[in-house]
Formats: sequence, C-alpha cells, structure tokens
Amino acid sequence: MNPFEVLRRPIVTEKSTLLQERGRYVFQVARSANKVQIKEAVEGAFNVKVVAVNIVNLRTKPKRMGTRMVEARPWKKAVVTLKPGDKIVIFEGA
Repeated sequence: MNPFEVLRRPIVTEKSTLLQERGRYVFQVARSANKVQIKEAVEGAFNVKVVAVNIVNLRTKPKRMGTRMVEARPWKKAVVTLKPGDKIVIFEGA
C-alpha cells in the first residue's frame, strides 16, 4: 500500500490539539493499514521519527434520516507519538 494511501486526513478536535502539545498526532487512516504501515507513512510524509502508534477501530452510531435509520462506514483512527523535539505542522503559521 502506498504511504500516501494510508493517511487519510488529520483529526483536528479540541482533544487532538491538546495531544499535539505532548508530541502526539491523530490521523484517520485506511481500515486495512497496520501499525508498521502507519509508522512508515508518517515518517515518509513528514520527515519525523515515530516512537509509537496506537490504533482505534471506531464504529458509528445509527443516525435517523427521516423515518429510516442509517449508519456511516466504520473507520480507523491512529494516535502517533513522535520523538521529543519533532513536530508536524498541521496548520499554516502554527
């Protein structure tokens, strides 16, 4: 799998922004990706050293659309811990 197919998008929430201060970054990743592929993709895309990768498989809650119930696709989230001193700039000017 191509490293740029592994990382889908960064997750930017209040909690993930607080984690960035401790050198942890959160990404939505491909469902078929494993920890080794995620580590190689982050190191290749951002030129940083990854210390640890934690993965969470997320299910979705059913949502009501009129009279019927629908569910979005489940997705995978990765929390990547970088070597102290390394950082990823997600926002311009940050």
